[in-house]
Amino acid sequence: MAAHESHYTLDLPSFDKPVKLLIVVAPYYKDIADNMIAGAKAMAAKAGAEVDLVEVPGALEIPTAIGMAGRMANYDGFVALGCVIRGETTHYDTVCNDSSRAITMLGLQGYCIGNGILTVENRHQAEVRADPADQDKGGGAAAAALHLVALSRKWAGLTRGIGFKPEAESFRIAGDTEGPTTA
Repeated sequence: MAAHESHYTLDLPSFDKPVKLLIVVAPYYKDIADNMIAGAKAMAAKAGAEVDLVEVPGALEIPTAIGMAGRMANYDGFVALGCVIRGETTHYDTVCNDSSRAITMLGLQGYCIGNGILTVENRHQAEVRADPADQDKGGGAAAAALHLVALSRKWAGLTRGIGFKPEAESFRIAGDTEGPTTA
């Protein structure tokens, strides 16, 4: 059973410039959301990141809020937090699939997003996953966002000569994979 397996967790990255994260949460299940927020804030604090928090009505609105903030505000990364518990209708599948797909699409556009939207069968599963003293999925989502911010900063200056654009007189198919060692 997965609950009894041990998992490898990357060490948090270190930053030489401040990091600002936006936590976007859908507090439909307020107690679960509050636990996830606590875990995310604690993880961000460990990395020295500043955190802002906004609430949206539901999981489907989380990607929209992140997209708006990415265009209109100044954040390095985003933490998506919410909980969808399976009910009696197919609405569960729609909310899970569409929120996940939208977050993935934003990520492919370069947004640094840690996805902490729980998709569970029952309340007990959500409580275990949200608890900072147990599975701490809120903290895990913040850590994922921080890792993506570090990668973004590492690769930020490596755009010259990549792909089919030649650099001076030389031709390269891909750029170097080495970049700065700190973000």
